[in-house]
Amino acid sequence: MQNPNEDTEWNDILRKKGIIPEKEKEIEITEEKIKEMMEESIRKQMGGKKLDEMELDELDEWEDDEDEAVFAEIRAKRIAEMKAAASLAKYGTVLEITAPEYVQEVNKAGDGVNVVLHLYKQGIPLCALLNQHMTTLARKFPATKFIKSISTTCIPNFPDKNLPTFFIYKDGEMKTQMVGAVTFGGMNCTVDELEWMLHKAGAVSSTMERDPREKRHIPDAMTSAIRQANYYNDSDSD
Repeated sequence: MQNPNEDTEWNDILRKKGIIPEKEKEIEITEEKIKEMMEESIRKQMGGKKLDEMELDELDEWEDDEDEAVFAEIRAKRIAEMKAAASLAKYGTVLEITAPEYVQEVNKAGDGVNVVLHLYKQGIPLCALLNQHMTTLARKFPATKFIKSISTTCIPNFPDKNLPTFFIYKDGEMKTQMVGAVTFGGMNCTVDELEWMLHKAGAVSSTMERDPREKRHIPDAMTSAIRQANYYNDSDSD
């Protein structure tokens, strides 16, 4: 019996007549597909760890067993990514400045540099809390320049009612202002909430997908509704 998958003139006629099914097309395996298959294989064997999360010594362990040319390309790409990340991650702490340093540290921070400036005053609890949060976030996002300055030292006669105040700069220009205690939610402000606010302002690249304040607002709304219902029930009973 003739093989229906063979490329013959007779089989072509039979296919056109619908007597035998069309020949299945062979899946083309591209170099990119090979890379994807290799990465998936490695990820499974490394307990789900992606190639861009692996250190260079981990890549070296696999190089002897896999395609040398492909792995050389992957390794070079990973080195470039690590160098790029290292060049950006040059801060990591909160810098304290005075008025004479403002232009140099803020306006001339550099191309593509995000700057977060906190104007604060000692003795204001929320300012102290946000300074603590900034220290945490500065370590987490070392590519962003975090700066703090006593308000009246930096800007003479700056009103205390506007504290705390955050100025967000990029490329030497102010992009966003966050002014006053209400903006930050008062002393209830958590480090995650501040991270979200800075992320939405474009100052940090957070992996957060939702505003953490939503978790607090839901029970607050429920409590408010219960209180309102109790109020009307008490009124009816009167």
